Amino acid sequence: MKLIRTETDYQDALKRMELLFASPPGTPESDEADILALLIDEYEKKMYPIESPDPIEAIKIRMEEMDLRQRDLVDEIGGRSRVSEILNRKRKLTVDMVRNLAKKLNLPTGVLVNDYQLVK
Repeated sequence: MKLIRTETDYQDALKRMELLFASPPGTPESDEADILALLIDEYEKKMYPIESPDPIEAIKIRMEEMDLRQRDLVDEIGGRSRVSEILNRKRKLTVDMVRNLAKKLNLPTGVLVNDYQLVK
């Protein structure tokens, strides 16, 4: 076992993981798969980073996951028309909205404070 430094190393690690994937727990093969998974994950984070969605997309994704509608965010944002303006990128989120939404939607405030473009 070695660190994954190149794309070839990565492809080799994926092939090895396929062989080890169904190993019974507690076996040396299972332990190897656990370590290999960590190495693969670290390489993927470095070489194939996934950018966070902008704040509005993050809100919409979480609304869908939680089966929420715009009216469900009225208390956090402040009125049906204000919710519509925010979700349609006509108005920016305020600090209070960010705090309220982070709590209601269980989203990191760091995602909600990122900058995004308004639609004119």
